[in-house]
Amino acid sequence: MKAMQDAALIPVTVKHRLGIDRAEDYDFVRRFVATVARRAGCRTFVVHARNAVLKGLSPKDNREVPRLRYEDVHRLKREFPELEIVANGGIATLEAVEAELAHVDGVMLGRAAYHHSYCLATIDAQLFGGAAATRAEVVERMHAYATAQVARGTPLRSIARHMLGLYQGRPGARAWRRMLSDAAALARNDPDLFLAAAAQVAGPVAAAA
Repeated sequence: MKAMQDAALIPVTVKHRLGIDRAEDYDFVRRFVATVARRAGCRTFVVHARNAVLKGLSPKDNREVPRLRYEDVHRLKREFPELEIVANGGIATLEAVEAELAHVDGVMLGRAAYHHSYCLATIDAQLFGGAAATRAEVVERMHAYATAQVARGTPLRSIARHMLGLYQGRPGARAWRRMLSDAAALARNDPDLFLAAAAQVAGPVAAAA
């Protein structure tokens, strides 16, 4: 960590769990944060509020089975007020985000942002003001982004797979996912696939979504 910090031109952050296997002693994570901050100069810690179980749990189960201990994340912020402490793990709603922001400096959304990506637009609007971008506007912006990236040699597949959750929970979501997962369509590497898929869901992309 110290070597990366010395070599990088931007801050290097650390994302970590609270403990390992069945060891849930708060002092373990407190010592870890104190050591990395003091010896490596790290100022930002993204804390997943679960233990990492190295034996007996799959990666999927590791994201769900170990109990969440937000109180220990909050305690880290109280004991290290000079550090930036960001909470992560099991946070999926605006209410949960706001509850954590009362105790820490920030919140990281993982699976919620990936599987229900439109939640980012609504959370951004409610926390920072302004109107949330519609799904149609998101598609337009991603179409422009994909066009530029494909011109640089990026496969459309590498972009489209991260867009599958945009219409999650909305009518037409299955059609959207099906079109953005179609191997033949992706092989054409044409960003217009986004516009065609959106039209299947909600009509022309210019319409509000």
